[in-house]
Amino acid sequence: MSMPPYLLGPNPWAQMMAQQQLAAAHAQAQAAAAAAQAHAAALQQQMPPPHPKPDVMTEDKLQEKAQKWHQLQSKRFADKRKLGFIEAQKEDMPPEHIRKIIRDHGDMSSRKYRHDKRVYLGALKYMPHAVMKLLENMPMPWEQIRDVKVLYHITGAITFVNEIPWVIEPVYIAQWGTMWIMMRREKRDRRHFKRMRFPPFDDEEPPLDYADNVLDVEPLEAIQIELDQDEDSAIAKWFYDHKTLVGTKYVNGSTYRKWNLTLPMMATLYRLANQLLTDLVDYNYFYLFDTKSFFTAKALNMAIPGGPKFEPLIKDMNPGDEDWNEFNDINKIIIRQPIRTEYRIAFPYLYNNMPHFVHLSWYHAPNVVYIKTEDPDLPAFYFDPLINPISHRHAVKSLEPLPDDDEVFVLPETVQAFLQETPLYTDNTANGIALLWAPRPFNMRSGRTRRAIDVPLVKSWYMEHCVPGQPVKVRVSYQKLLKYYVLNALKHRAPKPQKKRYLFRSFKSTKFFQTTTLDWVEAGLQVC
Repeated sequence: MSMPPYLLGPNPWAQMMAQQQLAAAHAQAQAAAAAAQAHAAALQQQMPPPHPKPDVMTEDKLQEKAQKWHQLQSKRFADKRKLGFIEAQKEDMPPEHIRKIIRDHGDMSSRKYRHDKRVYLGALKYMPHAVMKLLENMPMPWEQIRDVKVLYHITGAITFVNEIPWVIEPVYIAQWGTMWIMMRREKRDRRHFKRMRFPPFDDEEPPLDYADNVLDVEPLEAIQIELDQDEDSAIAKWFYDHKTLVGTKYVNGSTYRKWNLTLPMMATLYRLANQLLTDLVDYNYFYLFDTKSFFTAKALNMAIPGGPKFEPLIKDMNPGDEDWNEFNDINKIIIRQPIRTEYRIAFPYLYNNMPHFVHLSWYHAPNVVYIKTEDPDLPAFYFDPLINPISHRHAVKSLEPLPDDDEVFVLPETVQAFLQETPLYTDNTANGIALLWAPRPFNMRSGRTRRAIDVPLVKSWYMEHCVPGQPVKVRVSYQKLLKYYVLNALKHRAPKPQKKRYLFRSFKSTKFFQTTTLDWVEAGLQVC
């Protein structure tokens, strides 16, 4: 007996098919939702982003920033507390304080100074540094006096000049350029010349008291050239000032570390410094007379004509170690005539046996067609007679036009040339071209200040060939200066990064040192 259909259970195959259809429909719905989300995200990316709301400085934020700034400044400038004792900021002492100390310590035989003798002996360790700082801040010939900040021990044992003589390099070179002219006149007139006997003080002589002997003496007149108020108007007001242009927009401020000068200023300074600068602009002049050639000559134990001479770099060479000689050469090529020194240095691997530690220098630099103008009245662009005109001997003659090509082409009246209203050159064009070819630092408009003793004034002189006809002592001076330059260049290494330690700051933070401002001569008497 068969059972009725409604009593039978569900068909397993039909149930499985229904589940698969439901799963497929669910997957399609998920894929459609993901596609819709991706489309919406793409539309959002294409739309321009909304402008961010500006960060409004509220009163609370402003108060918080002010409080942080106040805390920082308090740490820097507030009085320091040590174990309940308040150490106030040091103020400059009057110069009479150190003068009285030096006067009282003139005779150290007194019993009350018996404890200071150890301090005076300990100060000898820092005496070279004190002398170096004194000479570094020496007043220049164009300065009548110079007041310097000093740091001195409360017993008078030692006095340091606590300044760094920062200078603007082109201004400093121009100042010495004018001094060269004035010293030539001084050599002729002998107005300021006076011989000095050495040593100036005897061993047993008590120190010269500045207040009694020097303070009331009128200083000698400064050596300054008379500047033209028209031609030198760009620099006439401040040229001989100490720390020129301080407090103006041309330097970065009281720190005096960066400068930025105008074109008329640089042109005037370049003209005044012309006595000390080189006229060479073609680097081919220095072929076989540059640093690498000197290195090669030293390594090969040779001397470039007019160049420095050194001890042999490699001593005790065994002749048997040579690459080849006239006895073991396979081709028996014997060169009897000596090879010129210039050939050996220019091509060290070709003309030398076992070339150790040699440098390959450049062979040729592009030709320079710039000609320095001597006449300031010439226009910026002119034809110089030194330049030979281009010959037309080999030019191809143009063919005569055919009768059909006789039409004359005329531009319309409305056509105008490009830059018609712009002048060809201005008053600064010639100066700008001259500064473009000028040696460093006159080819720069801005830069960093340097210490006065670091500015090379006559380095370019001995880097060139000695002028023929000079006496022997001048040629020897050229060679010695060049020799020390090459040795320093060989030994130079890049400075290692080190943590800076400031000696004078450490001294000033103790209770044994005070500061004041003195005349440089007085500081020199105390140091020496």
